[in-house]
Amino acid sequence: MNCLRFSSAARRLILAAVAPLLLAAAMQAGVADQAVRARVADIDVIAYKTLVKDVVTFCGALPAGDSFAPESNLAIATLVGGMLDKGTTAQDQFAIAQKLDSVGATLAFSVDDTMVSFSGKCLRKDFPLVIGLLAEQLRAPAFNDEDLIKLQKQISGRVQRSLEQTNYRAGQAFAAAIYPPGHPNYEPAPAAFMAAVKTATVAELREFHQKYYGPAGLTLVAVGDVDAASLQAEVAKAFDGWTGGVKRPAYPRTVTHLDVDRDQTVFMADKPNVSVIFGQATGLRHADPDALPLRVATTILGSGFTGRLMATVRDQEGLTYGISSRVSNDSYTNGDWRIAANFSPELLEKGLAATRRELKSWYEQGVTAEEVARTKTNLAGSFQVGLATTDGMAGTLLATVNRGYPLSWIDEYPQKLTELTVEQVNVAIKKHLQPDSFVLIKAGTVPTAAK
Repeated sequence: MNCLRFSSAARRLILAAVAPLLLAAAMQAGVADQAVRARVADIDVIAYKTLVKDVVTFCGALPAGDSFAPESNLAIATLVGGMLDKGTTAQDQFAIAQKLDSVGATLAFSVDDTMVSFSGKCLRKDFPLVIGLLAEQLRAPAFNDEDLIKLQKQISGRVQRSLEQTNYRAGQAFAAAIYPPGHPNYEPAPAAFMAAVKTATVAELREFHQKYYGPAGLTLVAVGDVDAASLQAEVAKAFDGWTGGVKRPAYPRTVTHLDVDRDQTVFMADKPNVSVIFGQATGLRHADPDALPLRVATTILGSGFTGRLMATVRDQEGLTYGISSRVSNDSYTNGDWRIAANFSPELLEKGLAATRRELKSWYEQGVTAEEVARTKTNLAGSFQVGLATTDGMAGTLLATVNRGYPLSWIDEYPQKLTELTVEQVNVAIKKHLQPDSFVLIKAGTVPTAAK
């Protein structure tokens, strides 16, 4: 089959043209009005029916990520999440995999700083089977010694390989510099994490699972060919009798200004590039009033090929293959603002100088009304395009709830973008960023460090 392909410029023109139509359609449809939300077996269950036939996409999360790990072992949450698909007290992992494969279903788990997440897809007729397997894996993982030993080796190997990646080293050093220990976004030293992985015991895993896994903070979203009543009945059946878990805690809003070196180098020999991260903690959460204008401003500076950084530092001056800016890690607590780039060692100083020049211009002179208008259109269009798939809709519904918004936020977001002014965007830049206090991390074969 021949596929029609568009250039990046053509895609932007198409997006600009269809965005208003998508916006109007979305506002008319009313995602919040069509979603059915209920408390089932103490689980927050959201059903959203689409025109997709016979297929159900689902996802969910509960608060039991790395930030919940005890001081005695900071790797426990990661290990518990990694054991969820290693079999249960009723059947081993191969039996579960065979049941999923026999119906063409998928089911996966992951752990981040705050949440344990799951996602999957199946035919509507097989949803009772798959939701039953999900419940079994969440409720009763086997936690046997043999599988723990294998998982410990896998995670240790993965971390060891990451230590050779300049992007990973820069990201870890940046998080350790701008967040204090105990903050959900803080990243411990890799050596400390690997030591914790190696010393963890099955007893510690069971204790953590008993304390944090349960329906209290669990959200489950299903999108596609979904009947809300049937979904609720299957969830009630699969999770009947399960208790416990924790609500997501209210993290402090204060930002701790750490006394750290503002210019740090992680030297790595024989690397073809240097990964650079330049930024700060913002003190903002996704739901804060200034978060949206700051995101729009940041998109103008460094999102994709339309951003100022790519247009100048890459396209005009040829100093890098990739450079961007973003606001991140702010779904549950105060996040950060960063510029991330990769430079060859010999172009590092020129690249940093060009980046600082563009940052200074953006910060001191602000953005233009034309840039804001174009960015609002692009963001609204991208948002609506994301809602056009079951995966995108399910992920958006889950993220909306996790960030503390009502479901109506999905319908209101495009309008909030429309109402945003250039003045609000420029005020947010000056109000929440202090470039003179930015932390600069360089990871790779940095020439000055080599000397």
